[in-house]
Amino acid sequence: MHNKPKFNLFKNVSYALAGMREVLRSERSFRIQLLVIALIAVGLVFAPISPLSKWILFASTWLVLIAEAFNSAIERVVDLVTREHHPLAGQAKDIGAFGVMLAFCLTAMIWGIVLFYELGMRN
Repeated sequence: MHNKPKFNLFKNVSYALAGMREVLRSERSFRIQLLVIALIAVGLVFAPISPLSKWILFASTWLVLIAEAFNSAIERVVDLVTREHHPLAGQAKDIGAFGVMLAFCLTAMIWGIVLFYELGMRN
């Protein structure tokens, strides 16, 4: 028998919103990335590319935010377990940061491919 509460959509959404508030309050890099995405969204409105490509480019930018949110969660769990310097704690944080970098690289590749297709293939 499990001691897990029943699924409750409203409670689960409230937990997610609490996480969003926490990451916005405490993570400067997340706020900067969100600002950059807002600026990108405005720029995409005026970009001379198809609406589908605009949506692909905009959606791909959220990969970095998702990775940053998971990285922040990893950092908090590591800090909860130990504040002392431990090689595994450092490795966990480094791997989380690597995940953010991979998300950024994937986003850059998506942008490169879509823009090459949209702008390079037309000529």
